[in-house]
Amino acid sequence: MKLLFDHNLSPRLVSRLADIYPHSNHLYFLGLDQARDQDVWQYARDHQYIIVTKDADFYDLVILLGFPPKLIWIRVGNCTTSQIEILLRSRYDDIVALSQDASNSVLVIY
Repeated sequence: MKLLFDHNLSPRLVSRLADIYPHSNHLYFLGLDQARDQDVWQYARDHQYIIVTKDADFYDLVILLGFPPKLIWIRVGNCTTSQIEILLRSRYDDIVALSQDASNSVLVIY
């Protein structure tokens, strides 16, 4: 299970969550932080990532194009990187379930 963090989330999440989400990455490290959403979508699909974002745009792509890739849509207001880290740690079981469920494509976290 590999997470791909969108540009609206801190690149520091990759190292801070490496113990439970190994092989995850951030668009910045891949040189995709300025890429179009559809290009990010295709990259995630080709490399078997679950996209993690605070943007509704990727949800729209799930509706339009289907999945993979799957999506974790973080729907909290302004928050710190530490708060996002805590959220993703606390929802680990739900994220594992998403990755294994062939019929579910989106996990919305409030």
